[in-house]
Amino acid sequence: MNPATMAAWQVVRPGPIDESPPVRTRIPIPEPAAGEVLVRVLACGVCRTDLHVAEGDLAVHRQRVVPGHEVVGEVVAVGAGATAVAPGDRVGIAWLRSTCGVCAYCRRGAENLCPNSRYTGWDADGGYAEYATAPADYVYPLPSGYADAELAPLLCAGIIGYRALRRASLPPGGRLGIYGFGGSAHLAAQVALAQGAEVHVMTRDAAARELALALGAASAQGAADPPPVPLDSAILFAPVGDLVLPALAGLDRGGVLSIAGIHLSDIPALNYQRHLFQEREIRSVTANTRADGREFLEFCAQHRMQVRINPYPLESADRALADLSHGRFAGAAVLLPGVR
Repeated sequence: MNPATMAAWQVVRPGPIDESPPVRTRIPIPEPAAGEVLVRVLACGVCRTDLHVAEGDLAVHRQRVVPGHEVVGEVVAVGAGATAVAPGDRVGIAWLRSTCGVCAYCRRGAENLCPNSRYTGWDADGGYAEYATAPADYVYPLPSGYADAELAPLLCAGIIGYRALRRASLPPGGRLGIYGFGGSAHLAAQVALAQGAEVHVMTRDAAARELALALGAASAQGAADPPPVPLDSAILFAPVGDLVLPALAGLDRGGVLSIAGIHLSDIPALNYQRHLFQEREIRSVTANTRADGREFLEFCAQHRMQVRINPYPLESADRALADLSHGRFAGAAVLLPGVR
């Protein structure tokens, strides 16, 4: 076996995960370009966005892309000019790979809206592999006290959940509704609970409802069920447009619904009086800024998160994606190279 190659998965023919999963292969180990780092992948989370890339819900940005953007790795090489990290460092590679730094959005601190942004596992190869590269300025130092597999879901599920919670404008001590309770939602719920919120969870999966209650949620019910109390804010994590209506209907006056997904099925027609009147709002969430990531990981350093993980060997990435698609686990799936 050529030591200059590595095991990896590539999206060859995007389509339904049960019919056209990514393909397991061997490809050359990448070399870090100027300003980049090369990491040996220690763990890579399996995110619903990976499923959207694999199934073609998101347009193809790179042929035969290696998916995965919740990458925990050990730096093994650095390119010219990459001075912020050194070999041996444990770092995180997340969804946002690069931005232009000069557009109006970047200049005002909204780099998540940069029209020239590039994303790990979509525009460039990601972490469903034994090695990965990333710009040094876009990797994160990681908090101590967590195993590699626990850190991986924090890098997208956690960061996006954190931004979605901020976008929901939850008042201090407020009542938060969470629709869908997978990898991102179970982390966002813990942040909200640590900040003193009353959390109510709506999700179809019985195991997820049990997890929500175990983490401290005040209630857990079916995905389209009404919450037991009017909500100050809500976050929709499930990529199901049909849930927008019950989520809006569950809001109190002045409430905000934050939609966390990069992809959402069509939203049915709204009734203005029932769903939007009394200054109810809908807000989308688009990626994250590096500041979001740093703030969230600092929060994780100060508050020990309970990360529900479902480990899979790297060679079973196709099974992990299928299990995610069919809702076969609660929490987050994590790929572990070198584990069988």
